[in-house]
Amino acid sequence: MPQQVSISDAEWQVMNVIWEAQPLTAQEAIGRLEGQADWAPPTVKTMLHRLTKKRVLTYEQQGNRYVYRSRVKRSDCVKQASRSFLERVFGGESGPLLAHFLRSAHLSPDQIAELRQILNEQDRKS
Repeated sequence: MPQQVSISDAEWQVMNVIWEAQPLTAQEAIGRLEGQADWAPPTVKTMLHRLTKKRVLTYEQQGNRYVYRSRVKRSDCVKQASRSFLERVFGGESGPLLAHFLRSAHLSPDQIAELRQILNEQDRKS
């Protein structure tokens, strides 16, 4: 991300719509969010404006429409949000975070195998 930016839960919903189908006009974003959130069109437009001010989105004016694109990759936002969550909730320690999620998750055999492979790779690096 261009800088440390905090994105609210509602803004994440808007960004997910943009990442999935950019570029999008404000009206297209409103239409895609209709089934996900109970927001009036002005609310979505306000969030698009906020995300533009935060430099997470960029826009291009085409006639009387604004066409929005992400300025940042989803993976960069996920990485930053993950780090922030890890610091706030687990004091920056990833071990307790992983243990918590593993104890509360219902994993398929394929997911367990993938996790074992990741742990084995980590073990070889040590």
